[in-house]
Amino acid sequence: MHQNSHPLSKHSLWQNKTTLIANLLLLTLGIFFTSQSVATTNVKGVEIIFVTEETLSEQSIAISIETQNNLWHRIQQGYAIPTNTSTITNKFEDFYAERPEYVDKMMERAEKYLFYVVEEVEKRGMPTEIALLPMIESAYNPEAYSRSHAVGIWQFVPATGKYFGLEQNWWADYRRDIVASTQAALDYLEKLHGMFGSWDLALAAYNAGEGTVSRAITRNQREGLATDYASLRLPPETVQYVPKLQAIKNIVTNPEQYGLQIKAIQNQAYFATVTPPFQIDAKVVASLAEISLEEFALLNPSYKRPIIASRHSTHKILLPVTAVNQFQINLENYDESLTKWSVYDAKIGENIASIANKFNISLEKLLKINSLSDHKKLSNARHLLVPSIDGNADEIDVAQLANQTTVIKAKRKHIKVVTHKIKRGETLSMVAKKYGTNTRTLMKVNRLKSSMIKAGQVITIKSLPEKTKRI
Repeated sequence: MHQNSHPLSKHSLWQNKTTLIANLLLLTLGIFFTSQSVATTNVKGVEIIFVTEETLSEQSIAISIETQNNLWHRIQQGYAIPTNTSTITNKFEDFYAERPEYVDKMMERAEKYLFYVVEEVEKRGMPTEIALLPMIESAYNPEAYSRSHAVGIWQFVPATGKYFGLEQNWWADYRRDIVASTQAALDYLEKLHGMFGSWDLALAAYNAGEGTVSRAITRNQREGLATDYASLRLPPETVQYVPKLQAIKNIVTNPEQYGLQIKAIQNQAYFATVTPPFQIDAKVVASLAEISLEEFALLNPSYKRPIIASRHSTHKILLPVTAVNQFQINLENYDESLTKWSVYDAKIGENIASIANKFNISLEKLLKINSLSDHKKLSNARHLLVPSIDGNADEIDVAQLANQTTVIKAKRKHIKVVTHKIKRGETLSMVAKKYGTNTRTLMKVNRLKSSMIKAGQVITIKSLPEKTKRI
């Protein structure tokens, strides 16, 4: 409908002008007070604080800088794995919420390594949730050791570690090395993601093995079922694996919701890589860097002996960023022997206690340094690491000791034999992992033609007892 228009009256025009002038006056006063006033009082004498534009800007900048300096914020910005909502996730949220001391300890350990892991994850374009994975693998404990002989923050078993280039010898176990194991773990996870096409299936395969996940997918395809993570019949530990990571993710994102307090971690490197002399005592490194021996060990957990040595021409150690310059300055001015250890060629049948007395070292320490479990006589000739008598030592033949694979007490009558009844969903590789052996050995012992097994089947496992160690 068309409406007739009427010209505005003089009274209306005057009202509009008055309103405009009043608004302009109020705007001017508002700007004046917002940019100039700090405090005033209202008619009741209550002080009113005005935040100026300048102050507001400074506060915003301060909050922004604080947020950017917090590594947790950076991690949250890189989340890319779909949220897993399940009762299992809730169960693990409750588990961590009820153990604040455990969470605090885990976060304290993570503080040394997390920045490096996040950096490497982001370089590969991976979801930053991956940087939280060591929390469910090892609670970020580099000394973590499982019953399946997995070690380090990423929990590599010997065979998988070897496959990904993590050397394990008498001197060092690089499955514990923070840098090397992180690179290997990310290589493995990238490979698994390429195989399965989703991160939850890649994580499942990291936990249970790619064969287990592949077989579960094939079984569902054959039965016309979905092949996503939630639909697969997987081992109980693997069913809980992704929800457990989700619980950690939820807790570090909103700790207050679970009654927890998580300390901010600086968004900057904690450690730096340094090339040390070819052979140097761990104690000397710690002293020159002016850090504790414990701090050095936490950054360099792969070294198993009191002397830092490698059979390669060069090797690396990690030191706190704040200690690198001091280490280099002190090393240049250090004129004493860098190592006080030598190699002793022990003969078959030689009494270990006598060797300890000869080199003025406690029997307990000699056994520990050389990974010996028998404190009586040596069953065969071998090389032993001992203190240098005069305090100065010649260069040690690193390769000579690195290849040492003596088995202590490895007599046939001490071999342990157990039987295991296969449960539904179990695979031969899972059983092998549980008992610290491999699929090929189990097939040979049980005369199996293939690795296929069924529920109710009983298999035999032969292994060395716990006290028998290979060094």
